[in-house]
Amino acid sequence: MFCIPLFLLSPQLYGQSSPKYSNEFLSIGVGARGLAMSNAMTSAVNDVTAVYWNPAALTDIEHRYEFSLQHASYFGGIANYDYVGFAYAIDEGSHFGLSLIRLGIDEIPDTRFLFDSNGAIDYSQITFFTSSDVALILSYARGVTFGDGQPFAQGLTFGANFKVIKRKIGPFAEGWGFGMDISAKYRLHTWDLGIMLRDITTTFNAWTVDQDMLAPIFNQTGNDIPGNSLELTLPKMLIGASRSFTISDKIDLLTSTDLVFTFDGRRNALVKSAIVSIEPQFGFEFDYEDKFFLRMGVGNFQRIKEFERDLSSGESTFWSFQPNMGIGVYLDDFVIDYALTDIGNVAESPYSHVFSIKYSLEKLPDLYNKNKRKAKKEVKDEN
Repeated sequence: MFCIPLFLLSPQLYGQSSPKYSNEFLSIGVGARGLAMSNAMTSAVNDVTAVYWNPAALTDIEHRYEFSLQHASYFGGIANYDYVGFAYAIDEGSHFGLSLIRLGIDEIPDTRFLFDSNGAIDYSQITFFTSSDVALILSYARGVTFGDGQPFAQGLTFGANFKVIKRKIGPFAEGWGFGMDISAKYRLHTWDLGIMLRDITTTFNAWTVDQDMLAPIFNQTGNDIPGNSLELTLPKMLIGASRSFTISDKIDLLTSTDLVFTFDGRRNALVKSAIVSIEPQFGFEFDYEDKFFLRMGVGNFQRIKEFERDLSSGESTFWSFQPNMGIGVYLDDFVIDYALTDIGNVAESPYSHVFSIKYSLEKLPDLYNKNKRKAKKEVKDEN
């Protein structure tokens, strides 16, 4: 008996490879607002979580300092996902961001020595280890300046991330990785447009495997022992557009759409090919006096094969999608967001409750924020 999940020591550890879904823990998303809107945040994000969604949007933050925390449990509490974020306004046109993301499975039993030399079970020999993926992200955003020297806060801004990644499978293997993202955001009258190029440098993870520790079990089972390797994460492109609509004097509606382009082979997405796959994501947010928010979204479109059928009737498939929803409450400088969401297949995995909080300090000068309020007023006047 050997209880270490073999998929954790997958063939990607052999040599150099570019597997699908590499570093996929960085595709889950952060902040209950974004999760409730099905990750359609490339153009809609305007707070500290921009470090993850689109670093160029850090310039939309209206406070000198912003902090954010999130904890979520997935798969019945087996996996824990934690996020902490920080953003700082360096000056009127540039921002700095920092975030830490961890996805971990703790207390995994190691049963390599469960049986003694006589074949008897000795439960005292069971030990436990942790498998974790951790990413530290440093961000910088800068707005374009024009002839008058003032930042065009709602014009064109650029952002970049530098990522340090550590992945660890107990004492058996660990990998270090580095990569970069670049992004831009543009305000076109009442529309917000965003683009995010993740892993633009082709992020890598250099894996080191303790073969001596694995050799006894792998030799008994006839499996090849994994060796040191380089795992590559290919670039991904996200393009988004969002717009606000006024429903009444107190109620507004934000609509947001993202298109996710992946280039790591054919995926089970709405549009797929051997070169590129495209997955749409849609998000909606109703707000009441900018204090109470109701959110919903839809994404994760997949074609599912139907197995519970008469085999003589031929192959049967159907399209599935994942709906999400959530709420938010803004209490001056303190924000509480909640999302009911799922990172797996909607038909097979239970939904998870995700909470995140945000705290802001030191409102920036009115000169810096006037363009944002002016843009919102233009939307109301147009409607």
